[in-house]
Amino acid sequence: MESALPVCGLPPHDPRTPALSVVDMHTGGEPLRIVLTGCPEVVGPTLLAKRRYMRQHLDHVRRRLMFEPRGHRDMYGAVLVPSELPDAHLGVLFLHNEGYSSMCGHAVLALGRFALDFGLVPAPEAEARETRVNIHCPCGLVAAFVECEGGRSRGPVRFHSVPAFALATDLLVDVPGHGKVAVDVAYGGAFYAFVSAEKLGLDIYSAKTRDLVDAASTVTEAVKAQVKINHPDSEDLAFLYGTILTDGKDSFSEEPTTNICVFADEQVDRSPTGSGVTARIALQYHKGLLELNQTRAFKSSATGSVFTGKAVREAKCGDFKAVIVEVSGQAHYTGTANFIVEEDDQLRDGFLLK
Repeated sequence: MESALPVCGLPPHDPRTPALSVVDMHTGGEPLRIVLTGCPEVVGPTLLAKRRYMRQHLDHVRRRLMFEPRGHRDMYGAVLVPSELPDAHLGVLFLHNEGYSSMCGHAVLALGRFALDFGLVPAPEAEARETRVNIHCPCGLVAAFVECEGGRSRGPVRFHSVPAFALATDLLVDVPGHGKVAVDVAYGGAFYAFVSAEKLGLDIYSAKTRDLVDAASTVTEAVKAQVKINHPDSEDLAFLYGTILTDGKDSFSEEPTTNICVFADEQVDRSPTGSGVTARIALQYHKGLLELNQTRAFKSSATGSVFTGKAVREAKCGDFKAVIVEVSGQAHYTGTANFIVEEDDQLRDGFLLK
């Protein structure tokens, strides 16, 4: 028996009650919640200024969409804003359980599809098999290339990163419970610490996710306390986003290499992590383990999903030797949702269980 209830709509509510409409997607299992309507104007002359404004004045929007009861501690989001760059089709602010990222590869892959399908870029020619979407992220302009057919997107998307580089290699960091551990730090639009899970007494393939999260978080806090992070372009980008535990297989191979990314407030990426793949490719190229245009596959230990990556050309970022990295993956729609925020709801701004 078919229901007579509306398929998608808001329940009866005071019209003055704030409402938010979103499109939900995922890339390699990692969610992306894209805000369609309901976010107040984000003010600022530049994208980084808008990021600061949202953190200071509109953080309740992030909490309402990312936290329970509307989200969960591993939810990820995107607020679309105008860009000051003439070549950008759109600007984006990334949301997570702790705040606002500078880059998110899985989100860029999903936003490429979204931008084409929702008319944010000029419609491609009917016979076109790929179209370009220029996305202004807080770290800079990122080009996404979306496979399409008949003017609509298909699943596969690739992007070309901002200049990615190794900040430091083989740093000896005092990690509580593990002593001195050799750690690499690299940038792929965001800074990550990289360490083989084996050095922390864990098997990346069989360890419980909770144990991997605890180990990665311990490394993150140790690196934050002992290593100065700097970026040549902006202090807004100079922070450690998280730690990526790997299988230690950094030399080039046709076989996938496995990793797990733990970022922000112990948030676990279900995908292989697009900006993490970017940074890891830059690190491997810096160490002479990878040549230009050698494609590697990166597998998520959380879900088994795979991204591919390759360094496509050399670049510079300040005084750092850098590379532009191409990352490819599959993005998928999962649905739409409408949320209301009633004023007498004591949990209207959301909560996270610790």
